[in-house]
Formats: sequence, structure tokens, C-alpha cells
Amino acid sequence: MKRIILILAFFAAAGLTACGGRKAAPNNGPDASGCDLFLLIGQSNMAGRGTMLATDSAWHPDDVQLLDSAGIPVQATLPLNRYSTIRKELSLQGINPGVGFAEVIREKTGRPLLLVVNARGGSALREWVPGSDYYNEAARRTRQAMQYGTLRAILWHQGESDSGQPEDYLELLSDMVASLRRDLGCGDVPFISGEIARWHRNADRFNPVIRRIADRIPNSAFVSSEDCAPLRDSLDPHFGRDGQLLLGRRYAEKTIEMCYE
Repeated sequence: MKRIILILAFFAAAGLTACGGRKAAPNNGPDASGCDLFLLIGQSNMAGRGTMLATDSAWHPDDVQLLDSAGIPVQATLPLNRYSTIRKELSLQGINPGVGFAEVIREKTGRPLLLVVNARGGSALREWVPGSDYYNEAARRTRQAMQYGTLRAILWHQGESDSGQPEDYLELLSDMVASLRRDLGCGDVPFISGEIARWHRNADRFNPVIRRIADRIPNSAFVSSEDCAPLRDSLDPHFGRDGQLLLGRRYAEKTIEMCYE
């Protein structure tokens, strides 16, 4: 027992983190520590509404960490939005794109990952503007995580609440992204957004706006929601489990293209 205590004390004194690297001050550059950090924000489809299965309790992939409510990296478990400081009740949180995303990124890169998942179901873009509570929490928690790794990309899935009047959406989103990048000191870190459900009543108005994101926001891209099936039916704006996983894999493929190639 004494030997175990001494070993633990050594790791604590050495400043080693759950991400397998030495804890460093924020914004010390690409070589500061061991983790590739990703921020996942938006509304309910990013929070996750995909059905959870009994077997999901065993989902804890190697070297995939999740920033907890105290700002400490811990083993990632489901649901990934569990530690969000702005979420609705825990019972509503389910499978989100982060699951498929993390699995593909780990498989393709072999890198240790740290996810900051801080989404809120039903939130509109105006609730994410600079200075808002949702924006401030995303920035605060990402700064906490940057002690343990380097921010590689921001994943955004939001828009159902704004889909009826999308005319000013890209302008407002551009302002938010520019402010977030500046506040985090991360340059033009990749920003990736996702289409809303193809069956959504406003999809034909909103998704063409998302597809033009690169015209308005530097170093940005979108991922398609094609073939992502609904949770229940065509009146439901949420992706089901398989749709969430497929969307996450697409976020991963785009991230690999923008960050690792």
C-alpha cells in the first residue's frame, strides 16, 4: 500500500494528466502537452438525443477523455454531454455526434483526445453570441481544457431554432466564431458545422446557408446530414442513434482533412 501511495504521489508531483501528457500553461503551442482537444457545442442534436443502449455503459475507449464539471479530464463515458454546464436534465442526454467522431479520430490518428462537450437543447444562435452565458461557458471550459492539450477544431451543430429565418444566420455565426477564436487565442482553428435534418420543414431554406459557410468564415466547412435517419418520424428534428453516429463520422472525416493531412 505504501508503494502505491508513493507512485501516485510521484505522478501528482510530476504534473502528469489524464491525457498522458504533462500539464502545461494554456496556449503554449502545439507541443505544450499530449491531447488533441475538440470543442463540441450547439443545440439538441449536439447535446445528443440518440437512443442509449444497455451496452453503452461499457463505452470507454482508450485515450478518449472528457472534461468534467470541475475542469478535469476524466475517462469519456456516455452520454458525452453529461458534464455540460448549460444542459437540460441528464435524462434527456443521449448519443451525440461526438461518439462516432471520437472513434474515427482515434482509429485514424492514434492521438489521445480530450472532448469539451457543452451543448444546450433548444438554444438559438442569439443565445450563443459573445458575452452570453452559453458563449462564456464554452470559452471558460475550453480554456480549462487547454491546460491539457491543443485545441484542434470546434464542432458546431445548431440551427433548428433559427431555420425559419436564416437570412442573417451566417453573419451572426461569423461574429461568434471570430470572437471565440480571439478569446481562446487559437488563430483560425477549424470550425465545422453540420446540416440540420433533411426532413426538417425548413431544411430547404437553412441547409443551403450552412453549405455556404466557407464563403463567410475562414477555415470552416460543413458536413452533410444526408441519410441520417430521424429519432422517431418526419416531425422529429432529432437524429436517431444511427444518424448521430453517421454524422459524427462525417465530422471526423472533415476534421482529419482539415487538421491532420
